[in-house]
Amino acid sequence: MKQILGLYDRTVALVSNCKFQNLTLLFTRIVLAGVFWRSGRTKVDDGSWFSISDNTRFLFQEEYKGVPLPSDLAAVMATVSEHLFPILLVLGLFTRLSALALLGMTMVIQIFVYPEAWWQVHSLWVAMALVLIVRGGGSISLDAPLVRRRNA
Repeated sequence: MKQILGLYDRTVALVSNCKFQNLTLLFTRIVLAGVFWRSGRTKVDDGSWFSISDNTRFLFQEEYKGVPLPSDLAAVMATVSEHLFPILLVLGLFTRLSALALLGMTMVIQIFVYPEAWWQVHSLWVAMALVLIVRGGGSISLDAPLVRRRNA
């Protein structure tokens, strides 16, 4: 039993290592960003960088009509958010703010669009966003030098 506890303690020390935590935060940022980036890319016309598609406008008028915003505004806000905040997350710039914005989007989707998707999808997005809100971007981020500069 003492050997098992020793092995457990060494394993905990290894994964608690600052480098491992920073790699984990980087991975979490990339995964959460990927979810929203891919969704954002479906909202624009093929071959364009940022021309919101007619299909997106239709979806916000019909399928997403429960969102308590005008459909045109909601389509633009969602498309901009699903492009801007993932880029910021991958860069690790304003990580907490970006994760908070995507958490807000997730809750809007959960409450007004797909309330049945909590356990299958949204709970995972919320968990990743909360980790980033609580922990920040880690040392492998553009936030890190900003924090060091502010603290100096």
